[in-house]
Amino acid sequence: MVGADYPFLDVLWTMLIIFAWIIWFWLLITIFSDLFRRHDTSGFVKVVWIIFVIILPFLGVFIYLIVNHHGMEERSMKQAQAAQAQMDDYVRRTAGSGGATGEIERAKGLLDSGAITQAEFDAIKAKALAA
Repeated sequence: MVGADYPFLDVLWTMLIIFAWIIWFWLLITIFSDLFRRHDTSGFVKVVWIIFVIILPFLGVFIYLIVNHHGMEERSMKQAQAAQAQMDDYVRRTAGSGGATGEIERAKGLLDSGAITQAEFDAIKAKALAA
């Protein structure tokens, strides 16, 4: 039996190694994305960091995290706030004027100001409610 040849602790150890690799690649992707997102450093500094992380991976990653942890947090927060602002703006634009209620309110304002007649108001109201 193949299952008997691979004890439970070996399975746990293999899973631990796999998860460690996943976390390692996640750290590398996070650092490289932060490095390329930075606008406060020159291209030369970015290349030096990339070479440092590739040649001495563990040391390079840990030093980058120690040196730039505040900047990484600030850039992530700015990116999240910009995405939230963009989403809020999109929702405001697509939500429009409030649907049928907003249309009727605008027509009522035009009716009160004398810009349209009662018949035109009724037509706008019927059209808004039908949609």
